[in-house]
Amino acid sequence: MATFKPLVFSGMQPSGDLHLGNYLGALVNWVAMQETHDCIYCVVDMHAITVWQDPKALQKAIREVTAAYIAAGIDPKRSILFNQSQVHEHAELAWVFNCIARMGWMSRMTQFKDKAGKDKENASLGLFAYPSLMAADILAYRATHVPVGEDQKQHLELTRDIAIKFNNDYAERIAELGLGDAFFPVTEPVIMGPATRVMSLRDGTKKMSKSDPSDYSRIALTDDADTIAQKIRKARTDPEALPSEEAGLKGRAEADNLVGIFAALAGRTKADVLAEFGGGQFSGFKTALADLSVAKLSPITSEMKRLVADPGEIDRILADGAARARAIARPVMDQVKDIVGFVRGG
Repeated sequence: MATFKPLVFSGMQPSGDLHLGNYLGALVNWVAMQETHDCIYCVVDMHAITVWQDPKALQKAIREVTAAYIAAGIDPKRSILFNQSQVHEHAELAWVFNCIARMGWMSRMTQFKDKAGKDKENASLGLFAYPSLMAADILAYRATHVPVGEDQKQHLELTRDIAIKFNNDYAERIAELGLGDAFFPVTEPVIMGPATRVMSLRDGTKKMSKSDPSDYSRIALTDDADTIAQKIRKARTDPEALPSEEAGLKGRAEADNLVGIFAALAGRTKADVLAEFGGGQFSGFKTALADLSVAKLSPITSEMKRLVADPGEIDRILADGAARARAIARPVMDQVKDIVGFVRGG
């Protein structure tokens, strides 16, 4: 069996302000994984243009998301941090994978159905082929682990299918070139942390989202302390007191969400939080949650502002990361060309 060096890859789209759900569901875990793994973190700007983007707004968003990564604790010296469009191997490998993946596989992707809506004929080909590019993002580095949210788990399963089919389709050629019995790893999803799915502050049954029309549904990483406190005070709850045990949260989506957010920010369990606040009213709990949120998020907001004020420094970090990423992806892509039978010079 082929063995692959453990390597983590993940990324986010530069599509508007990152929020508390992005921080707790992804960034906290990414920062932690730097302690145990070699990590590559990407701003996936090529994915962003699967729907039309204003070019100037996109450039601004790429820099803002990069600033959020760094402010949250991603170290661009320890990890590789870059924007996807600077490394052309992503697009090259995505085309090869477009020829490996099957229309039926793509048609089953629920996220395409959700984003395309009823007017699928008007959706871009890029939106349909999005999972193939995601597979290329990961496998250009032969990454073994990908921290993902539940909503991306189906795409990662397709990445695994593409890797397996490529290895099987070209098994004889891979062996002939002395590349072992498998060229690509079957990447493992990593879903971790107590708040992998942070819900809307206005509706505990819906995921916190940048696209929600209500600004009060989410806490943006750019929100100031007063705005954070106000949003938490206005967060929807129910008339009952907080339960003393986790079982009491069943059927109470908003209460469960706020307790989960507190637990994740404090690095505690829901049971521990309820042992402290159970039996009390939401007003007192919300005050404590607001104080905790401000304490955790204000330093990130301040650092983001400092970084965004120096776009040249952000661009330098991204260019350095892209050069380091290409140093890994180029040899992989060269071997893919040899495997599939392309003629290449040098």
